[in-house]
Amino acid sequence: MDRPLSGIRVVGLEQYMAGPYCTMLLADAGAEVVKIERPGAGDPRRSMPPFAEKDGVKKAAGFMGYNRNKKSLALDLRHPKGNEVYHRLAAKADVVVENLRPGSMDRMGLGYEALKGRHPRLVYAVISGFGRLKGYQGPYGDRPAFDIVAEAMSGIMHMVGFEDRPPSWTIYGMADIYSGMVTAYGIVQALFMRERTGEGQLVDSAMYDNMLSLNESMVALHSVAGQSPHRGRPRNAYPRGAFEARDGWVALNVPDNRIWGRLCETMGRADLIEDRRSNNGTVRSENRAFLDPIIERWLAALTRDEAVERLNAAGVPAGAVHTAEDIFACPQVAARGMLMPVHDPEVGEFTFARTPPHLSAAPELPAEPAPGLGQHTREILESLLGYSSREVDDLAKAGAVQLKA
Repeated sequence: MDRPLSGIRVVGLEQYMAGPYCTMLLADAGAEVVKIERPGAGDPRRSMPPFAEKDGVKKAAGFMGYNRNKKSLALDLRHPKGNEVYHRLAAKADVVVENLRPGSMDRMGLGYEALKGRHPRLVYAVISGFGRLKGYQGPYGDRPAFDIVAEAMSGIMHMVGFEDRPPSWTIYGMADIYSGMVTAYGIVQALFMRERTGEGQLVDSAMYDNMLSLNESMVALHSVAGQSPHRGRPRNAYPRGAFEARDGWVALNVPDNRIWGRLCETMGRADLIEDRRSNNGTVRSENRAFLDPIIERWLAALTRDEAVERLNAAGVPAGAVHTAEDIFACPQVAARGMLMPVHDPEVGEFTFARTPPHLSAAPELPAEPAPGLGQHTREILESLLGYSSREVDDLAKAGAVQLKA
């Protein structure tokens, strides 16, 4: 049995995180992904630490994690012969995913507008900071962007951290990863539409848009209640956050009075249920200085596991704040198969996060290691594009392509 996207061919004009994460999702779903890289250097993440090392071979963890199940074609798009190779490849592709600097492919005559006439069934996905679709290009459209820019401008950074401290970023690359997920979702929509219409289209994915949609609660709160939320200062629900137990931290969320009552009874403080300082979410938020020490004293006598067990048994949503070591030891993670071993023949076996979700009627994800630079150049040119072995050698000598050493 095949994976859901088996038979779909994707060309990745990608680097760093957003594009590679998007095509990794498609590759995990069964698509054939041809990753185009610059001869010589390849994707910049190949040279970014930390590295796995063995017998003098070094491979970057970030590259290994986001480029599994792909093929590497080392191709110079600026070379006239490389340009020709790309057009032949586009004719064989279902999808192109691009996250290069805005306009760079258009300047080479290889962007969506140049390709759609020759390849009308092609789905062309562009990930950028601020969007590329005509009619929706704002004043920031030509700006470059990294993940932290999208986090900042979407209001998410304004919400993360403590009230008396500067805005803080979330996990490294979250805007890239989420944009990759949104783009993959858009590609699947476009492929489904193509089944009905026979036509491809542009999928325009902007990191700013994606992060703003993730911050929907800020938009709704301001629109409906006229409120501008602030980091570290919840206004309508409390307690919500991380509280310290005897051996670590526990995350609590009390969104309503029903769960507040359960928490109070679990702590042996039923008197707080109707106390005027804590009988609804708004006043609990205003009286954190009164409530926090009570919760902290109760947790200080318990381990993380003891607290989480008691709270969940009472119907209070709670979980331990896990470290990396905790995740690798977590029985739930193991039961779900979320740590995915990938064996690299040069540096050994390492573990990466599995792509969700699970599908009941599909086989398990493939686990091919990230490719070496140009590892599949000859295979793609000869088997897929019809070049002879001599022609491939000539292209390599001309500098249009790079073959794996």
